Amino acid sequence: MKNKIHKYDFLVVGAGLIGSLTALNLCKKNFSVLVVDKNIELPKDDRTLAVNANSKDFLKNIGLWDKLKTKPSPIEKIIIKDNINSSPLIFENSYEEMGNVVFNKELLSKARNILEQKKILIGGLNIDIFNILPKKNILIKGKNYFFNNIILSLGKQYQEIENIEKYSFSNDHSSFVGFFNHRINHDQIAYEVFTPEGPLAVLPAPDKSKKKSTFIYSSKINISENKIHNLLKKHFCKTHGSIKLSSKISKFKIIPHLSKDKSNNYILIGDTLRSIHPVAGQGWNLGIKDIQHLDGILERYDANNPNLLKRYYDQRNIENISYLSFTSLLNFLYENQNSLTKLIIKIGFNSLRNFSFLRNVFIKQAMGRFKLI
Repeated sequence: MKNKIHKYDFLVVGAGLIGSLTALNLCKKNFSVLVVDKNIELPKDDRTLAVNANSKDFLKNIGLWDKLKTKPSPIEKIIIKDNINSSPLIFENSYEEMGNVVFNKELLSKARNILEQKKILIGGLNIDIFNILPKKNILIKGKNYFFNNIILSLGKQYQEIENIEKYSFSNDHSSFVGFFNHRINHDQIAYEVFTPEGPLAVLPAPDKSKKKSTFIYSSKINISENKIHNLLKKHFCKTHGSIKLSSKISKFKIIPHLSKDKSNNYILIGDTLRSIHPVAGQGWNLGIKDIQHLDGILERYDANNPNLLKRYYDQRNIENISYLSFTSLLNFLYENQNSLTKLIIKIGFNSLRNFSFLRNVFIKQAMGRFKLI
């Protein structure tokens, strides 16, 4: 029928990792979903993701975790060091790994394959967001569609969209990401080193030798490959032995933000809803939390319920604002070191070292198990 209207519960605009996972989860809950994107080519780089325990549970539940061919690299211990405190903070969990490191491209590829098998992914589509509204007919590739809800998963660099306010936070940081080989086994330990120029995180890469790690260094200054090599040697020669960079270094601008849909037309998810400084290592994992919160609301509300959007944003804003505030404060303290900020940092370190309650909160937070609401 030429004028047939194809009705769906959800349209997901954006087939990146969070958008694809959102669609898979909705399908698992028996909602009808269509996913569209302009470009569905896989990324060419080998960037990794730190998947916390909660996100791993989610990936297992939708059937993706066991499809990964490259064995994930577990994080069994986290060590935090800085230039102020004489001894590091060490966190470990006896009953479960705190997280895993996986390749972003492989996870995305597996998710896209399932979407294509279900025939619910349309690529090569330059979507005009201004002309797409829920509960109105939409023409896509010559066919009429009707969607009860529209989810935007456009990443953090999306252009201005009418009625969506994007509150960006002042930040001159860039992230420098790459891999390095080392002589000594990494022992499945993740490190965070706070320097006056910015935080340096090192994670055990998915590699059988256990002698390859990935790093992310965030700084205001434009840093050379040689400077990063020297930085890694300075902080990790004792634990990792001789060090050699094994990849090109990728650079990404850090622009923390929080978005709000004033029109109540769209469900914003992942980096479209919020982007935080990578110092907390939770940015991607917060996207999984978005999916889980939406899931919980859909268990209580029908997909047509007008209160669905309000409930979703009310819940997510609490955690989003908390993370944005915490990461901004942490960067401010280390970048503006004086007697007062150093005292605050020392109090924080000693509190985490001496109070088991706070240590447990940190571990649960790192694993994605801590619930603010």
